[in-house]
Amino acid sequence: MRGVIMDAPGEIRVDDRDDPTILEPTDAIIKIAATCVCGSDLWPYRGIEDVDHAPMGHEYVGTVTAIGDAVKTVKVGDFVVGSFFASDNTCEICRAGYQSRCVHAVPMGAIGTQAEYARVPLADGTLVATPGRPDADLIPSLLAASDVLGTGWFAAVAAEVGPGKTVAVVGDGAVGLLAVLAAERLGAERIIAMSRHADRQALARDFGATDIVEERGDEGVAKIKELTSGLGAHSVIEAVGTQESMMQAIRSTRPGGHVGYVGVSHDVELPGIELFFSGIHLHGGPAPVRRFLPELIDLIWRREINPGKVFDLTLPLDEAAEGYRAMDQRRATKVLLTV
Repeated sequence: MRGVIMDAPGEIRVDDRDDPTILEPTDAIIKIAATCVCGSDLWPYRGIEDVDHAPMGHEYVGTVTAIGDAVKTVKVGDFVVGSFFASDNTCEICRAGYQSRCVHAVPMGAIGTQAEYARVPLADGTLVATPGRPDADLIPSLLAASDVLGTGWFAAVAAEVGPGKTVAVVGDGAVGLLAVLAAERLGAERIIAMSRHADRQALARDFGATDIVEERGDEGVAKIKELTSGLGAHSVIEAVGTQESMMQAIRSTRPGGHVGYVGVSHDVELPGIELFFSGIHLHGGPAPVRRFLPELIDLIWRREINPGKVFDLTLPLDEAAEGYRAMDQRRATKVLLTV
């Protein structure tokens, strides 16, 4: 099969990879219909994380082509959506709703789903079948549910977004934009998107943002305070993963408020005494996307939400290198790869 390989920072190729096979009775094989480039894929692409001839990709939708003997909840021919972490969905951690930290978790990025086929471990706990074969225009939205929508949704839940609350979103990538959508669906009264890019501002407003703040760092914090009578937002979503973004989120939150952080942390250190006196709640980490998949698939299937609008560039799998370049250079927010 064809699949994306990152040989070194900035070096992407599409080459022949071994076809996946059933290795465990709990495995499934899927023929991938669509995959995509994630903002977290840019960390190794930019040399911030180590990479050496690695298969790439952790977001996927497609059709089941084979199942192991122990698989019961999906069957050959089902169109399925899966999380970026495989999970058994039965351990104590999964039952508590944190499937990304399952005691048997398998990172799908280690398998690489920017490819024509993929092996999905723990298929019963990882894959959710759609009600039928989706119309073509639903596939981008279902793909978004595999990571960026589920992650944005978890960020909003972790930040205790709800009716009557003011929400600030730090980060205008795909996750931040879909956190805006989630906040709107969860009933937020006011949603402040922090963005300097006109195209992303427009999409944030389309998803439900009521205000745009272009300032960053201390100036961004001051603007949030100005918009909230000096108090700060009730709920703040951190969707970047840098020191600046985390401190901006913490300092934009009112005492007693909540920060939902889902940006993959890179060299972030929290000042203990400031955190102590902030009086805020911090909750986040790798999103337990599997917890939300049934609800998100239902919303998409009934066309109540359209998260697929976050994809602003579509390329064939063989042009994956251009997709990485476009996202690295901010010419694209989110790149969908057709397979």
